Amino acid sequence: MAINNQQPSNNSNQRFKNIFSLDLSSLKFLNNLRKESRQFGVIGLGRFGRAVCETLYNMGYDVLGVDVDEKLVAQALTDKIASSAIRLDCTEVSALKEAGILELDTVIVAIGNYLEESIITTLNVKEAGVKYIVAKASSTTHGKLLKKVGADLVVYPEHQAGCELAYTLTKPGILDRFELDPDNSIVEVSIPPEFDSKTLAEVKLRSHYGLNVLAVGNDDKFIINPPPNYVLTKGLSMVVIGSNKDINKL
Repeated sequence: MAINNQQPSNNSNQRFKNIFSLDLSSLKFLNNLRKESRQFGVIGLGRFGRAVCETLYNMGYDVLGVDVDEKLVAQALTDKIASSAIRLDCTEVSALKEAGILELDTVIVAIGNYLEESIITTLNVKEAGVKYIVAKASSTTHGKLLKKVGADLVVYPEHQAGCELAYTLTKPGILDRFELDPDNSIVEVSIPPEFDSKTLAEVKLRSHYGLNVLAVGNDDKFIINPPPNYVLTKGLSMVVIGSNKDINKL
């Protein structure tokens, strides 16, 4: 499979937003990914798999999409959301090998709604030697099984989307959120009008709210670890870390 040398975007804010969408277990997984990794396989071209395919492909990566449904494969080729797309039975090791899936750096098993196929495929891909495997799960039990058969990272798209919607509806000041554990998070929040033209030292986030500021900025540029004399401006956002209780207080 040919490698596409186009470089992905270096926009720091986009990278920051992307990491918010992952659970904590993804950090170790992402740190282990080789920087030169350029090729991805996506097994399952439903809504989730299609979105993964299209996003990776548009970022300049080489992506192979596969599905047992010929219509989904044809649609992927028509819409040009992957480097190539093939119809195959993903539970058959020989089919995966013939398609070249087992030679890729990272494989995303995006067939979470079909438990048996999802687990068998993940097991087959892992035993065949693929180094990094991401698998979609539809339940906690499903996720545990995927971990046991070799998934390096398990994602729960429906759960994550539901949580994000709840926070959007009830906490409009929170622009993005990354949960460290059930009690603590990193969030990007709009700078409140009350903080406008005040320095970080003056608003006393640590003593008044128990929060630490990691970055301040906007979509174009973030300043990491801003100094105490940094002046906050309405319209910008800041990234803070702390307990969910203290974040809600802010």
